[in-house]
Amino acid sequence: MNSGGEQRPRALLADTPRRWVRLLPWAVAFVLCVALLPTTIVVLTADYGLNGGVASALAVAQTAPLLLAVVRPLRAWYVIFTADVAGALALLAVDFGERLLWPFPPMEIVGYVGLCIALGLREPRRTLVVVWLATVGAGIGLQSAAPHDTSGSTTLLIVLSGAVLVLAGALRERYEAQRRLAEQETISEAERGRRTLLEERARIARELHDVVAHHMSVITVQADTAAYRLDGLPPDVREEFTSIAATARESLGEMRRLLGVLRSEETHGELTPQPGLTRIGQLVEATVRAGVPVEFTACDADVPEVVGLAAYRIVQEALANVVRHAPGAPAQVSVSVSVSESASGDGARLTVLVVNGPPPDPPAAPFEEDRTGHGLVGMRERVRLLGGELDTGPLPDGGFRVAARLPVTSPVTENDSEGAS
Repeated sequence: MNSGGEQRPRALLADTPRRWVRLLPWAVAFVLCVALLPTTIVVLTADYGLNGGVASALAVAQTAPLLLAVVRPLRAWYVIFTADVAGALALLAVDFGERLLWPFPPMEIVGYVGLCIALGLREPRRTLVVVWLATVGAGIGLQSAAPHDTSGSTTLLIVLSGAVLVLAGALRERYEAQRRLAEQETISEAERGRRTLLEERARIARELHDVVAHHMSVITVQADTAAYRLDGLPPDVREEFTSIAATARESLGEMRRLLGVLRSEETHGELTPQPGLTRIGQLVEATVRAGVPVEFTACDADVPEVVGLAAYRIVQEALANVVRHAPGAPAQVSVSVSVSESASGDGARLTVLVVNGPPPDPPAAPFEEDRTGHGLVGMRERVRLLGGELDTGPLPDGGFRVAARLPVTSPVTENDSEGAS
């Protein structure tokens, strides 16, 4: 784009892949200029008896713009059309033979037909009609002032220009139709790829549901029926089995909701209630029953649902990491709202802090040895989508710290809340 905001013009056939085709318009225009310029001067001076200076000026005006026609054919037409009409009027001032064509000598007809090819390849149909009507009007108007009884050049120019404009315009429209068809095929290919992706997502969801949901259901049933299948269970063991069953059912419900998102775009899973700040307390209680001592500082602030969901997922993942990698280690969970005093004016922020100490000596090994790092990546992605900050890392005493600061009024797009799960 240039400084004036106007799109830079492209030469005729500039979009074709072959180099010789791209150079063809320039070659034709150059040949026409080189051939017609001296020919026009000689014919106008020697045959028609026109003054040499006037003939030279007309020759330049009638042939040089053919080079401009490669890029801007309509502007070139303005110049050449005006020069052709001016040349016809100039010839009225001299006495030329009846055998000579007027108002358009042969070299002008050749140049004008070449210009019409460029117009047909570039301009829309309405412009081509206007150009041809102007040519007809000029020819008929000049013919009324003919010094001799001749109309051959006028009829020839009208017929040739009309035929060339129609043919070149048809070629341009055919090319445009093929280009649009290619674009539609590209779009269709992208749609097919998208549909294939959705089908693959649905297949993965079905397989994941068949595998994981079966085992989660078995865990739930075993935990629910343990009190009836096993005799003499102490009350605290019964309570533990009840807690395991409740946690398994909740996890199974969340998994089914998320898999519903993968299955189909028409799913209504997103309409189900999402866990938020009020559910963090239940999450902490379940972790305590799993053998991790947790101190929880709650927050009763009213925050957007997506922010509360992100806070819940961050605490959930952080406590799960404590259970997996530092079993028995004491942990502190704190959720609070503060007002930022920074110059950027970020406003209120929800601070989520999960800190655990070093694990006790027994047991020395964590429940899970493999550390994929997907949990921290998911936390970071959730915080990034909300425009917040996340700070994670080990502590000097061997513990670990997760601190997230989430803007309470941060705008998010639809479905961003589950985008980082």
